[in-house]
Amino acid sequence: MPIVITGNPGVGKHTTARMLADRLGIALVDINCVAKDSGLAESGEVDTVKLKKILAGIIPEKSIIVGHLAPYVLDAAEAVIILRKSPYDLIPIYKERGYSDEKSAENAASEILGVVAHDAIKQFGAGIRQIDVTGKSSVEVADAAAGCIAGDGSDEVDWLGMVAENGDLLRFFAD
Repeated sequence: MPIVITGNPGVGKHTTARMLADRLGIALVDINCVAKDSGLAESGEVDTVKLKKILAGIIPEKSIIVGHLAPYVLDAAEAVIILRKSPYDLIPIYKERGYSDEKSAENAASEILGVVAHDAIKQFGAGIRQIDVTGKSSVEVADAAAGCIAGDGSDEVDWLGMVAENGDLLRFFAD
């Protein structure tokens, strides 16, 4: 079964997945690329039912699957690693990528609320692992991901508690 790397945009999924695939000598399947190459990403919304069918036919047994859509298009995995990053660090990344204020706020709110983590747990079970990548180098994150595959523990991530404690709920949830 494949190994899944998922998380919100801007957390370093693709960098981590490439490094792990190289280390392990296994294939890398980028869900976003498959969606684009299949013409499923042209409208902005991806048809996850169609994408799931396409992926089922192309995923090698030993592979790394990367993308934020993983919980919605895959049924099972050997290991699922969710990369998490402080929303304070994500906002500048989104600005650099040219995201609209609305898209930036939506993605930061999703990270704070742990939407991808929740959906991954719901889809794959409680054995998923989370890595707080905040302030870590790509090598440190890849090392932590390799540790997760080997059975190491998971980071506790509570951005909502941190943002509330900092008095910044309105900064991220103004609308």
